[in-house]
Amino acid sequence: MNKSDLINVVRERAGLSRKEAEQVIFAFFNEISDALEKGDRVEIRGFGSFTVKHYKSYTGRNPKTGSPISIP
Repeated sequence: MNKSDLINVVRERAGLSRKEAEQVIFAFFNEISDALEKGDRVEIRGFGSFTVKHYKSYTGRNPKTGSPISIP
């Protein structure tokens, strides 16, 4: 399911126009993104939780050229 599919499901189930359903979905994802950017953990009981996980940088390889690159 992609964002467009989700908008259509919300539109049908809630009896909203496509524009209203888009606004609901965009507001929902924007709030989750804002919380994660602030370093907060987002938990939606019965669905899942979201956190930002930071990894140490490492050296990888460019798949086309094979040359080493730093991955932050």
